[in-house]
Amino acid sequence: MNKSILLSLVILHSSLAFAGNWPQWRGPYSNGSANEKNLPATISPTEDVKWSVDLPGTSASTPIVWDHYVFLTATEKDSSALHALCLDGRDGTILWKKQVSTVSVKVTRNNLASPSPVTDGKQVFFLFGTGDLAAFDFSGKLLWSSDLAKDHGPLNLQFGYSSSPALYEDKLYICVLRKNTRYSAFASQPGPLDSFFLALDAKTAKVIFRHQRPTDAINESLEAYTTPIVYRGKKRTEIILAGGDYVTGHDPDTGKEFWRFGYNPTHKDLQRLIPSPVPGPGLIYAVEPRGSKYLFAIKEGATGTIDWSELAWNFTGPTPDVCTPLLYQNRLYVLDGNRKTMTCLNPQTGENVWQEKIGTSCIFRASPTGADNKIYCINEDGETVVLAAGDEFKILSRASFDSKPTRASVVAANGCLFVHTADKLYCISN
Repeated sequence: MNKSILLSLVILHSSLAFAGNWPQWRGPYSNGSANEKNLPATISPTEDVKWSVDLPGTSASTPIVWDHYVFLTATEKDSSALHALCLDGRDGTILWKKQVSTVSVKVTRNNLASPSPVTDGKQVFFLFGTGDLAAFDFSGKLLWSSDLAKDHGPLNLQFGYSSSPALYEDKLYICVLRKNTRYSAFASQPGPLDSFFLALDAKTAKVIFRHQRPTDAINESLEAYTTPIVYRGKKRTEIILAGGDYVTGHDPDTGKEFWRFGYNPTHKDLQRLIPSPVPGPGLIYAVEPRGSKYLFAIKEGATGTIDWSELAWNFTGPTPDVCTPLLYQNRLYVLDGNRKTMTCLNPQTGENVWQEKIGTSCIFRASPTGADNKIYCINEDGETVVLAAGDEFKILSRASFDSKPTRASVVAANGCLFVHTADKLYCISN
């Protein structure tokens, strides 16, 4: 290989790796994996705990990590406050706590501090289920704020808006895929109820585009709790959205739709979607809602409307209702949290490498994390299961945290594991 090409590939890989950081919900590659090494094979509240800290209240946000800064959201006990938090990853000290919003509506099975932050290493962006969005620098200075509900109508989802923002080339991407008739909790809030894809200038909050996302979905199928995913393909970069009966690929500069695939052709009316798409080499992975049947692989670079015959492959399950799949070391790990079953697939072909029950007493809402040849899983009751990554099913450890509901994914960054239980944050390292 030409030395200049090799050097370019090394530089590209290094830039994508974010030097041990976890800058967004599904990590440095948007697929749930990290390059960390020498991580513990057990995650528990009593072993290898570097520090732990009580948080102001509960939330389901997955922490993000940049250098020694850890960011996440929280509610406040006995208060309606919604906070942005910054902790020192070295000792757990809360460096700053900023109230961004207050709880404006009550939602079931969830709270309004569920979206995860995102950072570019200079600014950090927090979005709440109220529609309140704020940008801070790392010292805690407020740079700007915005009210999406005021500008675009209430974020009308039955279980509370939970999508995390995505960041690419100084643009902040937000998708709002919502029901077009108001739930009672949002009845008093004025404004339109279309579904849309929004890009903001990350430095100023200026709207770059607002793309109305058309759909013929009905009832609850209009709703999605998914996060926009940046797909860096060989042919082009796209922003991938999933929900409202479709997976779509969009131009990151204009929001224009390159392609769409309809996964609910008969338009069943209760098909709200929770797992986000997963980017892979040459393929984009997504699932049907509610663990109903298929996980499928869409070929990159598509145009127009895709039908089932044009897919690279599909897998008939079991598939997740909530947990986003993990792509790690050329294997796709699919956690069906309701059935407590993990499947390992060949990501190029969809071949089932293994499928096993992982034997916990409670369902999983958090997505699995891959790092250091291990797969880290945590369920709603705080039970942890660590699996060996690879072509053989092997459980390395089990443990339990006494905190529920736990819905945040385990984070692997800077040689540590960060575990966000219902109202506590742990840093675990060898």
